[in-house]
Amino acid sequence: MVASHPLHLSGNGTPRQLHCRVLQSPLAGVSDRIFRGLVRRWAPDALLFTEMVNATSLELGHGRCKVETLSEESGPIGVQLFDHRPQAMADAARRAEDSGAFLIDINMGCPVRKIARKGGGSGLIREPDLASKIVEAVATAVQVPVTVKTRLGWCGSDADPVRWCHQLQDAGAQLLTLHGRTRDQGFKGSADWQAIADVRRALKIPLIANGDINGPEDALQCLAQTGAAGVMVGRGTMGAPWLVGQIDAALKDNVIPPTPSPRERLQLAREQLDGLLADRGDHGLLIARKHMSWTCTGFPGAPQLRHALMRAPTPAEARALLDRQIEQLVVSA
Repeated sequence: MVASHPLHLSGNGTPRQLHCRVLQSPLAGVSDRIFRGLVRRWAPDALLFTEMVNATSLELGHGRCKVETLSEESGPIGVQLFDHRPQAMADAARRAEDSGAFLIDINMGCPVRKIARKGGGSGLIREPDLASKIVEAVATAVQVPVTVKTRLGWCGSDADPVRWCHQLQDAGAQLLTLHGRTRDQGFKGSADWQAIADVRRALKIPLIANGDINGPEDALQCLAQTGAAGVMVGRGTMGAPWLVGQIDAALKDNVIPPTPSPRERLQLAREQLDGLLADRGDHGLLIARKHMSWTCTGFPGAPQLRHALMRAPTPAEARALLDRQIEQLVVSA
């Protein structure tokens, strides 16, 4: 059981409190407003995030749709930014704060090559002085807390996560989320929770553990080994928006909400499809396809349904496919 008292974050203004020690990771193409709304049903107090936002896009107006309605949502929502220019990051952070961001998170861990080679994401691990300048610029620009999500290092041979994370702390980060892999690992191999434990002991600010946390038991084991202030859940929530709430209940020693039945998952897929269509028009069908492929599992005919959903040419046909499968499960129950 994790301590039930709030996690305090200072910032430059009014202190912020987190009443849930489970964070939902920013996921590109996944953690949009509709997805966050589903996660909220099981985890009303959890810190959720927007998709990763390019500071340049926010400056030009292309990325504002990701942050402009934050104040209309319930619960704490952080905005994760990436770029290699301190002033651009500071300007973007102010825009995100004005839109209602609970905190600003700086991405220094994304392993995607096109981002890293331009000096963003995990590319900043190789430029620690620039990374410090970015943290300092953002922390000076906003009143809300500033946090950083990063990795153990660039590769195993040069990784020095204690020194790296200590530098981010000294630059003004008020919380760090540490993924237990290097950039070169991507998502291969196992997350090194022991390395996270070593960093946690060296820091004064809270550390959130990330990597290979796919259920309540994983979270409990990770926290027992690392002593971290909490956990961040990422890819495990794809198609499982209830997972954050299940882990939160386990950490608080509460009754764990049951995993939705196949019929309930199909109804969630239908609802998410409708939400994306209302939000994004017919393009919402393209976004919904990956969510439906993750959610529609665990019942006879699921592979065939997923195959048909991926090829449904219109929203009406996708809705009809889901509705027919829901009805079949009702009849067979």
